[in-house]
Amino acid sequence: MHPAALPTDDNLVRARFALGDFETIICSDGTYLLDGGAMFGVVPKTMWQRRMKPDDDNRILLGLNTTVIRTGRHTVLIETGIGNKQSAKMQEIHQNQARLPASLAAAGIRPEEVDVVINTHLHFDHCGWNTTLYPDGSVTPTFPNARYFAHRGEMEHGHLQLDRDRVSYLSPNYDPLIESGQMILVDDDAIEADPEIVPGISLEVFPGHTAQMMGVHIESGGEHACYIGDLHPTSNHLDPTWVMGYDLDPVRCIAERKRFLARAIPERWLVLFTHDHHVPAAYVELNDKGKPVAIPKI
Repeated sequence: MHPAALPTDDNLVRARFALGDFETIICSDGTYLLDGGAMFGVVPKTMWQRRMKPDDDNRILLGLNTTVIRTGRHTVLIETGIGNKQSAKMQEIHQNQARLPASLAAAGIRPEEVDVVINTHLHFDHCGWNTTLYPDGSVTPTFPNARYFAHRGEMEHGHLQLDRDRVSYLSPNYDPLIESGQMILVDDDAIEADPEIVPGISLEVFPGHTAQMMGVHIESGGEHACYIGDLHPTSNHLDPTWVMGYDLDPVRCIAERKRFLARAIPERWLVLFTHDHHVPAAYVELNDKGKPVAIPKI
């Protein structure tokens, strides 16, 4: 592997700061490797490799960031990484470490205290620790006292097991929770009518990567952050046209990125990146060429 593909640090807790009256903690399920060409779509390698150096197999290092919000009344967890249910072959490909339980422990967060879990979408690298696989083959909720939230359309799409993206959907990550009633499935109408999950935390649909991918808004004390899922997976994907090969509707994704940035920049939202191991949180500004760039918070 090219040395530049290795992480520069190994902290289990990636960041910790106050957002208004809320405590915000960015934990990590570790890192994993994906093909750089897939992560940057039609963008030429000569351009994207200036931002993210690939290894000898053209893979780039990505983070698996879980944001925990302590509101004073609730402990809310956004995304749960890859988890421990990957096959040996997939683990060899991705080189993921399944570190979220250790990261939460390092941050002083007990699984039992989490009462809300939000999945922006149901791809394997966003909901893996929703459940835990045990040696006897049993699968149980990782957060036993939590209500889980996901979009109904995501579940329905995953069940289709289409050739295009069936590898991304692993039913043990969500079906046991749906069957038990622990996962609440929302739809566009429900989000439009009442986007708030708990006071200060609300949902918004940003289609493109998947048809119903959601962003999570966090607002407290006049401050605003948004966990944007795979709309902007890293700080190196802020240019609206630098979409991924994984995006099901890249044209819609470009439009949604523009819609997001049109608010996030002037209103100075803190953007929380799901797959940026080194810049998990940043404000966004326009540079002298009018291009959006990240100003890291940490």
